Amino acid sequence: MGMLDKKVAVVTGSAQGIGKAIAKKLAEAGATVVIVDRTIESSTEAAEEIKALGFAALPIQCDVANAGEIDVMIKKVQETYPTIDILVNNAGVTRDNLLMRMNEQDWDLVMNINLKGPFLLTKAIAPIMMRQRWGRIINVASVVGLMGNAGQANYASSKGGLIALTKSVAKEFASRNITCNAVAPGFIETPMTAKLPEKVKESYIAAIPLSRFGTSDDVANVILFLASDAAGYVTGQVIGIDGGMFMR
Repeated sequence: MGMLDKKVAVVTGSAQGIGKAIAKKLAEAGATVVIVDRTIESSTEAAEEIKALGFAALPIQCDVANAGEIDVMIKKVQETYPTIDILVNNAGVTRDNLLMRMNEQDWDLVMNINLKGPFLLTKAIAPIMMRQRWGRIINVASVVGLMGNAGQANYASSKGGLIALTKSVAKEFASRNITCNAVAPGFIETPMTAKLPEKVKESYIAAIPLSRFGTSDDVANVILFLASDAAGYVTGQVIGIDGGMFMR
């Protein structure tokens, strides 16, 4: 028996990177995972990879900033599965620039996907969780949402807003046995960080007490805990996954 047997988990931005690691981890624990990404091709590829491991996955294309597409996505899920038990708002983008050089389009894009998307998805899926009186909502924020970062005013604002949304949702839905928490990853090993010059990597690692970048599994392990019954008395919290870089 897995920790998440018979649970259905919607994971956005899960066709690659951290999102795919999260989906795999939840699937390994027994959940059926809904792979949500911007294209059906990328969603299907990730879902087939999970199925090849012997787990259940359903690929769906959805723009998380589009309420109409979210409604269609939920209807497709419910055509196959009666419940949605877990929502992981992982989809996110960056459009980095100094504030004085940042254009309005890049501000809006980041805010729409990183903050509006979780708002729309939570609003759409929460009624299902409320009816069954059980749910887990987990938002993937960032350490920069807690400490800010030069050149990332849009991204930091979106992640700071996501943290505030997390706390508000936790208070609103607690009476229905729905928890809402956030994780705040720091520097995680990704194709993007792999391209950084060695001197830049060294400077980042010097600021991390554990002296290494995190891995996608480091993030996925914490999310698995928050998605399970083991975290039934944890809500409204922001858990840093940053090697001790930012201690609150």
